[in-house]
Amino acid sequence: MDTEKQLEANSNNSVRNIVVAIAAVILSIALFLGLKTENNPLSLESQFKQSTSLDVAFANEKPTLTEFYADWCTSCQAMAGDLGEIKQAYGDRVNFVMLNVDNTKWLPEMLRYRVDGIPHFVFMDSKGNAIAESIGEQPKGILEMDLDALIAKNPIPYANKTGQVSQFEPQVTVTKDTNTDPRNHGG
Repeated sequence: MDTEKQLEANSNNSVRNIVVAIAAVILSIALFLGLKTENNPLSLESQFKQSTSLDVAFANEKPTLTEFYADWCTSCQAMAGDLGEIKQAYGDRVNFVMLNVDNTKWLPEMLRYRVDGIPHFVFMDSKGNAIAESIGEQPKGILEMDLDALIAKNPIPYANKTGQVSQFEPQVTVTKDTNTDPRNHGG
């Protein structure tokens, strides 16, 4: 009986060791791919780091494409590669501004441009005036034609078009602070 229990225990240990080894390999691959994606110059995060700030875009008198996005947005992720290439090709003539809808700092802009789906693109002239918008995934060629028109100060040919979007609703909660209520009289 002791030999059978010992064989069974050894068998269980072998199976456990194999499962642990497989899990370690899978986690190593996931970690490697995660680090590789993070350093990808066409990733959303790296594009955000290279984007022009809204203040600079409004001051430098170049036309601007503002993109409202989120890291979790599958449509934004799907377009990241094409947008990265477009930004490299047009970056000397157009400001590319990226505003993350998960950052409440951009709530006034989200309300101003009525962002209710992402990606949401706002085309702005060199004075910072919104002249057109498009919502959702846009093919690379369409965006290039729109940017060419923006640069030439022509009407945006594919403005106000809606592609596939990720729905977004700003999470704003209004709470009443009794300490600042003027009727409270500090009491």
